[in-house]
Amino acid sequence: MDALSHPVIAIDGPSGVGKGTLAQYLCCKTGFNLLDSGAIYRALAFGALKSNISAENLPGLVNLAENLPVKFVDTSIIYEGEDVTSKVRNEEVAAAASIVAAIPEVRAALLKRQKGFAMAPGLVADGRDMGTVVFPQAPVKIFLTASAEVRAERRVNQLKSQGVSANIVQITSDIMARDERDRTRTTSPLVPASDSVIIDTSELSINQVCDKAIDLLWKAGILK
Repeated sequence: MDALSHPVIAIDGPSGVGKGTLAQYLCCKTGFNLLDSGAIYRALAFGALKSNISAENLPGLVNLAENLPVKFVDTSIIYEGEDVTSKVRNEEVAAAASIVAAIPEVRAALLKRQKGFAMAPGLVADGRDMGTVVFPQAPVKIFLTASAEVRAERRVNQLKSQGVSANIVQITSDIMARDERDRTRTTSPLVPASDSVIIDTSELSINQVCDKAIDLLWKAGILK
């Protein structure tokens, strides 16, 4: 395993458990850089859809992954110079991202790029295999979880706040299908690292989740 030059806080878990909110909070508390690995896969899926590259077109996907024209500016996702932050978060792109993320060659193409985010003073890495594959030596590994029903309700409320109608039954079904794909893929399945601290956010407020994470940073010596 590669030695880490800078501390990494790895936050893993399925969609809708609060990874992004926690990651941004910890970045503010530590001054660390942020890696939203899910956004990289969504950007890849967005680019594939935009360029009509199907999931069966392995050479096309790998080439796109190796030359992905994406960068992150604060909380915005920029693709080919365009702010696509809202576009990459729709259900079509999210479903496509889950499919392309299950392809071993695609994950390999993006692995080196993700490791490159670990720069001074440190990194908060948000994803599905940060603690198991990308940064297995991270001193702090957190795995967030929540029931599919709770996560679907959160997603529906989010969409409603954006003025978008949503079918909670369909969203729950989509979440469960995505979870199954993520858990059962042969490469980098969605599982907690053996030394991860698992936090179920189903019945917790975001403040309670953040407090638990801060305790872990104190114990690891990242906060002093």
